[in-house]
Amino acid sequence: MTQATDIRRAPAHLHTALGLAAAGVPPLPLRAGKVPFGNCRTCAQNACGGRPNMKTPGPCHCPAPCHAWAAATTDPNIINSRAWARAWREAAGVAYHPGGAGLTIVDLDNTDAIAWARDTLPATRTVPTTRGEHWIYRGAMRSANAVRPGVDIKSLMAYARWLGWGGGAMAALPGAVRALALTDPPPARRAPQTLSAPLGGQGGECRHRSPVYLDRGIAMAEQHITAAREAVHATVYRTFLAVLSTHGRCGCLTHTHVARLFTAAQAKGETPRHCTDAWTNALTTLGL
Repeated sequence: MTQATDIRRAPAHLHTALGLAAAGVPPLPLRAGKVPFGNCRTCAQNACGGRPNMKTPGPCHCPAPCHAWAAATTDPNIINSRAWARAWREAAGVAYHPGGAGLTIVDLDNTDAIAWARDTLPATRTVPTTRGEHWIYRGAMRSANAVRPGVDIKSLMAYARWLGWGGGAMAALPGAVRALALTDPPPARRAPQTLSAPLGGQGGECRHRSPVYLDRGIAMAEQHITAAREAVHATVYRTFLAVLSTHGRCGCLTHTHVARLFTAAQAKGETPRHCTDAWTNALTTLGL
């Protein structure tokens, strides 16, 4: 049979999976509760010894990786094979491996997370979810959970439920998203910069919306630093990077704004030297 015939005769989820594979997006079947299947009989009922929820690859003697994101493939022969036939008949949904398609999902789990993304990240393709939104960027990176309240990153070695193509133009993966997955800022790479004047060359006027937008962004950044209960180093660096990625090229950030961020960080126990290094590293990362 041809692939076209397979698609016409396939169960709905298999039809979706073959369509994704044809578009270069590697799919996999999902059980109820967003739990993956194994892709061979050896892994039936978790007999191969993987983790009980099968969300990560486990020790297995299959001819190919068989769990979760590692099972995702764009090969229609595997997707439409007898080994996967039962899984597609029983599947409750379809998932895909974003990193395998060169994509990163910022998984926003509630309205507060969505508001943060709209204020902080560049607009991109958006897919509505049950509780929030998936923001999809071009480019792959390491995945990380709970990078901030209500925000997960799904890319390499992760899977996400397929909920449709969404809407909007897909933007390139920004540095502010990559920074969310860092456990600590990189070591300082250049001498500290004196921050007594606005950054950039746009005359000190915020090009985004209004001065109110900038003030609200700084206030949110202060709150994010203040709310950190662990990984304060990483939180400070990520916050600095997010602020600079949004406002660093406008010329609107002044010493007063930076001082507010430094004060919030030092109130959490950071030293002035660490604040300066984190700010400098964020500038360097963004090429400012």
